[in-house]
Amino acid sequence: MSDTADATSPVLEITGARATIRLNRPKHLNRLQAEDLSELVKLFDRVESDPAIRVLVLTGTGRAFSAGYDLNSVAERAVSASEQQSAGSAFEVVVNRLEDLGVPTICRLNGGVYGGSTDLALACDFRIGVDTAEMFMPAARLGLHYYPSGIKRYVTRLGLDNAKKLFLTAARISAPEMLRIGYLTAMVPVEFLDEEVDKLAGVLAGNAPQAMRGMKRAINEFARGELDETAADQRHRDSMRGDEIKEGIKAFAEKRAPRF
Repeated sequence: MSDTADATSPVLEITGARATIRLNRPKHLNRLQAEDLSELVKLFDRVESDPAIRVLVLTGTGRAFSAGYDLNSVAERAVSASEQQSAGSAFEVVVNRLEDLGVPTICRLNGGVYGGSTDLALACDFRIGVDTAEMFMPAARLGLHYYPSGIKRYVTRLGLDNAKKLFLTAARISAPEMLRIGYLTAMVPVEFLDEEVDKLAGVLAGNAPQAMRGMKRAINEFARGELDETAADQRHRDSMRGDEIKEGIKAFAEKRAPRF
């Protein structure tokens, strides 16, 4: 099934246990507009509320993943006389919501990723990109202090030195360098992109959903330095008595794939 309410709005497609959200402004390299942000949050909520969905793939239409957030909106706020919610803070809400999704997420990087969309992709659990991709964080060239949670995500996932290089030099880097610094989980020729994404999505869709949800939450909390130890310990204890472990152990003994 798919939602195509607007020809340029993000599109949701659901096939079995897999949901795919496609950024859908190919003529503008999938540049994100203000209205796209609220639509993405609605789609994330819909994905998370459907227990049949076990994995989410985020990708773009055309030759780029995304050119980031519309700079015209940023410019309008920069010259506004009144204080208002910044484009950055609105974008931050979307990226943080994506990072906190209970289902595992894969960013299918079908091309270049620029500006705020580099953080959108980084909020996914995995990033599989084509070998012709590139990334570029231009904040320093624009005179923009990036929002704190985005900087933190860069530091915790890519390391201090790589975060400094990307933010402070605004250097454009190629797919092999994206792979070397850990931005990409895997890099493939374009003709193998779907095969690689499908393979990982299949693995994730077949694993125990509640166990993954809890461990993903703990991993993210560890990365932020804000682990809720009591809650994580309780999830661990509950899992030892839950239906998932019963099925997992039974499947292991019977030498078959588990059915969660």
